[in-house]
Amino acid sequence: MNSHSPWDVGEPQPAVRALVEAAEFAGRVLDVGCGYGENALLIAASGLHVTGLDHDDEGLQRATRLSRERSLDGRTRFIRFDVRNLAELGETFDTVLDSLVFHAFKGPARKEYVAGLRSVLRPGGRLHVLGYSDLHVGPPNPPHQVSRADLREAFADGWTVDGIREARCLSNLAPDGVAAWLATCTRDQEES
Repeated sequence: MNSHSPWDVGEPQPAVRALVEAAEFAGRVLDVGCGYGENALLIAASGLHVTGLDHDDEGLQRATRLSRERSLDGRTRFIRFDVRNLAELGETFDTVLDSLVFHAFKGPARKEYVAGLRSVLRPGGRLHVLGYSDLHVGPPNPPHQVSRADLREAFADGWTVDGIREARCLSNLAPDGVAAWLATCTRDQEES
């Protein structure tokens, strides 16, 4: 875990690993804010096709290189994209992963971001959101902590919240990790 950013831990988040082991990803998968691609690469190694989005060129180049090295480049695609504009992506996916992105948005920006998530997920598709929890007990005190209520409120319209459970995020600023929430939501079917 020797890197320059707290979220770059050199391996997939344990909560994402557990989702892969439980076969909670299906079909075409989108990893929003994929960073250096460790979560996306783990999902691709399970046999699925994964698109990773991020705005960081260095991260995307590293993810692409790792994909080639792990012989996963036929299953992965990494795109430089501003996740605040998901509706402009013009694609839909069966499963979407948000690992440590959602919690950075507040107020109207959060509503717009959630609408963007909905736009890239097919009706009946599943969304997994991993974010820092308000239950974390310091140090370090992570930024952007969210509560169960925050998650339920954000996904109240157009979604079914299937569950919100406690998890831990790896961080190279916190040797014991950071308390987190893992929320799983299903996009509601379109109105007919």
